[in-house]
Amino acid sequence: MTLGITVPLGQSLHEHADLLRALYDGGYTDFWSSETAELDAFTPLAYAAAVLPEARFGTAIASVFTRGPALLAMSAAAVAETAPGRFTLGIGASSPAIAQRWNSVPYEKPYSRVRDTLRFLRPALAGERIDESYDTFQVKGFRLERPVSPSLPIVVGALRERMLGLAGAEGDGAVLNWLSASDVAKAAPVVGAGKQLVARIFVCVSENADLVRSVAKRLITGYLTVPAYADFQRWLGRGDALSPMWTAWASGDRKAALAAVPDHVVDELVVHGSAEECAAHVRRYADAGITTPVLKFLPLDPSRDLAKDVLAVAAAY
Repeated sequence: MTLGITVPLGQSLHEHADLLRALYDGGYTDFWSSETAELDAFTPLAYAAAVLPEARFGTAIASVFTRGPALLAMSAAAVAETAPGRFTLGIGASSPAIAQRWNSVPYEKPYSRVRDTLRFLRPALAGERIDESYDTFQVKGFRLERPVSPSLPIVVGALRERMLGLAGAEGDGAVLNWLSASDVAKAAPVVGAGKQLVARIFVCVSENADLVRSVAKRLITGYLTVPAYADFQRWLGRGDALSPMWTAWASGDRKAALAAVPDHVVDELVVHGSAEECAAHVRRYADAGITTPVLKFLPLDPSRDLAKDVLAVAAAY
């Protein structure tokens, strides 16, 4: 059984040791980081790997735009050394906001940049000298002085068919986000059989459905109005359900956009209910083909004890 959780959690990293051990002892086998505006994707995993010598780790995802190819290889190699054979590198295009607005890197040809980075990383992590011109960058004379052994699995953050196909054809699998358990049936065949399927799943343990839905709709409007995520939802078949939200958002009416998110869309994309109900919902993802469900707990209900809920879901899984 594989069950992942998103790290870091609420505490500062130097306070994480006891919490990480409790999570591992409680049933979480995998610890995956993200990279937006909190902490970078690699440092929390290096810390966690020093604390948990048997757990598995992964990035979901490290952006191919915010680091040069060589630095990305070195960062991955460093974490791979802390967890030999237990680390998976997840890479992806991230978003225009992260690349361009926050890091001043032009967000151009995201598919090609991910493809080229993947093609660079394979030989680079093996210690080969790279002197190559790719479509989106050039690398001249780089050789990783501490090659990764055993070979490092690389999964690709993917939305829609083209990137999902790349994840399966040239990667070791895909990192999925913002999809329901029933949506896995559409995405998985594009990646192909025998590949890793990592899914980041939003979870809120609370039986106050009205509260969860009202707060989760803010999260949904913040994410699913981003063009790439909007296109993904259309591809998954939610175009009609979310069209009123997109129309209101485009007109600048944020209040109307929130009100336009259907409750059933929240229930599909955000796991909520009792700990037992949440665990059963997450199992539906695994039954549909997700090899590593990675839970992201949302503290939406102030009446709940988040630490207890996190362990209760693992116990019920």
